[in-house]
Amino acid sequence: MGTFREATALTARGADEYQATLDAQWSVGARLHGGYLLAVLGRAAVENAGAEHPHVTAVSGSFVEPPEPGPATVRVRTLRVGRSVAQVTATLTQQDRPCVEALITLGRLDDADPWWTAAEPVQLPPREECFLAPTDPPGAGMTVPLMEVIEEHIDPAHLAFAFGAPSRNGVIATWQRLADGSDWDPLSLLVALDPVPPVSYDLGLPGWMPTIQFSAYIRRLPAPGPVRVRLHATDVGGDRMDEVAHVWDDKGRLVGQATQLAAVRVPAER
Repeated sequence: MGTFREATALTARGADEYQATLDAQWSVGARLHGGYLLAVLGRAAVENAGAEHPHVTAVSGSFVEPPEPGPATVRVRTLRVGRSVAQVTATLTQQDRPCVEALITLGRLDDADPWWTAAEPVQLPPREECFLAPTDPPGAGMTVPLMEVIEEHIDPAHLAFAFGAPSRNGVIATWQRLADGSDWDPLSLLVALDPVPPVSYDLGLPGWMPTIQFSAYIRRLPAPGPVRVRLHATDVGGDRMDEVAHVWDDKGRLVGQATQLAAVRVPAER
C-alpha cells in the first residue's frame, strides 16, 4: 500500500507542466476515483503557485473522459495571483486527450474555529461500532481498491441497501481515515468529499455512477484524527443525480463541503 503523497506525486517537466503516475489503488471498480484525480490536479496547482498560496481552497472540476492508471500529464495555467488568492486552471491529459479539467482557487488556510456555523457535525456511533467497508462489497458487482487506502466505517443505520432493502432516505454517513496513518490535509480531503458508496445505493440505484461535475470548498486545516462524512442527495431525475457531502474533523468543525452532479440510471418503473 502506497501513501496518498506517493499516489499524487508529480515531476516537473517545465514551468507549467507536470508528469503524474496515476495509481490504480485509488480506484472504484475499473475507474480512478474522482476526488483522487482532483487531488492530483490540486497538487500541481499548489506546486505551481508557490509558497504564498500553499492550500487548495476551492475546486470546480469537469470529468471529460476517464483516464487509465499510469502516466498522465498535468498542465497548469495561471489566471490571476493576488495577495491572498491565486486562481488557476489545471488539465489532466493522457495521450494528448483531455480527461479532467479544474478551476482551482488557492490561498492560505488555518485551523481557527468558525466565527459562525449552521453545519452541526453528523451524529455517528463510535467508529468501532460501525461497519468497515470492504474492498469487495456484497451486491456491488465490483471491487473497490480505494478501500485498501481509505478506512471507511459506515453507520449501521445506513446499511439497509446491503441487504436488499434500501431506506430511500438518500443519506449515508461514515467515519473515514487514511489507511497509511497520515493526517488529512486540504488535498486528501478532496477524496473524503467524494465518498463511496454513492448515495444512490441508499435510493435502490446500485451500480456505476460517473461524476460529470464536482465542486468543493476546503474551509480550514483539519485536526489530526478521523473525519466524519455525511453524504446526501437532493433530487434525482433525467438520469442525473446530485450528491452533497459535508466533512467534519475530529474537533467537530466543518473542514470541507462539496456538490457533484452524476449520471445515474433510473428504472423505467418504480
